[in-house]
Amino acid sequence: MYFRSASLRGFRSVVAELGGQADTFAERAGLDPRALDQDDVLVEAHRSAAMLELVVEELGCHNLGLQMADRQSITVLGALAIALMNCPTLGSALDVVNTYLFVHSQFVSFELRDDPREEPGVSALYYRPARPRGPAQAVDLAMGFIHRGITHLSDGDYGLREVMLPYECPARTDIYEEFFGAKVTFRAPVEDAAVLRIPSSLPSRSLAGGDEALKHLAVAFLDRTTSRSDDDVVERTRGALRHLLGTGFVDQAAVAKVFSIHPRTLHRRLAAHGTTYQTLVDEARRDQALLLVTTTDLPFAQITHMCGFREQASFTRAARRWWGASPGQLRSRQRAGAGARYRS
Repeated sequence: MYFRSASLRGFRSVVAELGGQADTFAERAGLDPRALDQDDVLVEAHRSAAMLELVVEELGCHNLGLQMADRQSITVLGALAIALMNCPTLGSALDVVNTYLFVHSQFVSFELRDDPREEPGVSALYYRPARPRGPAQAVDLAMGFIHRGITHLSDGDYGLREVMLPYECPARTDIYEEFFGAKVTFRAPVEDAAVLRIPSSLPSRSLAGGDEALKHLAVAFLDRTTSRSDDDVVERTRGALRHLLGTGFVDQAAVAKVFSIHPRTLHRRLAAHGTTYQTLVDEARRDQALLLVTTTDLPFAQITHMCGFREQASFTRAARRWWGASPGQLRSRQRAGAGARYRS
């Protein structure tokens, strides 16, 4: 089970402040330390959880997950974040999360349900990790991130009533209650889930500053570049490439390793679907570049790296082949309101 390494933002700085060596903890858990500095490396969930628990045991940081969450923002979700920040209501943002959370992590679920305490006017957001009664720090990190994400989308206090966690308190309860600004209950009987109890009216709250066109662009991007089907090797390869671009691991052997098959087997399966690995790499770079050029102000040198090109000249040549325009021309036209004509 894998997730995007963007979830590990903040780990390096927290460990450094504690006097530890982040790379050492990563290596001991079997993780490539480069995952700590990049957003789109595929990370094995059990190794990440083991790394966090090593820090807890050896450096005594029992609120590590919350400290990391405090240093993250909704932008760790990549294209999904663009979709969320441009939804008209919080409820529609939750719908997008339910549909596309697999892009960020393929082994959790997140849903709005009735309040487990049956209090009128209260609903509950259920977060179900793969191992709810396993290491607590990974769940703390996820719940802290979800809380901060909702706070960001709501532009402030959203009326959180209570946080219910299915394990013993790893640190002092007051640390958790200060972080969440609400009561926190541990060893809560909530079906092996972690729960945020929220006002039932919250999903209907309007979100300010959204752009429907950007939401549709981000959703279309997610639809094109990912798939929840385990049967279509083409779509699975596209999804893997979306995560691996810019990490230095976009070779066919790396993707085959993700699928636990031999590279020649991947080659044969793609050929059976009438395509090649290099064709899919080109498509993934095109889609990533389109998103970054038209929806961000990132320098083209940085986008070059994020799309897996070694030189900016190579990126420019590819852009002219894809869109008949340089990256600078595409960005200028999009800002002038004509960018839609250049979508591939």
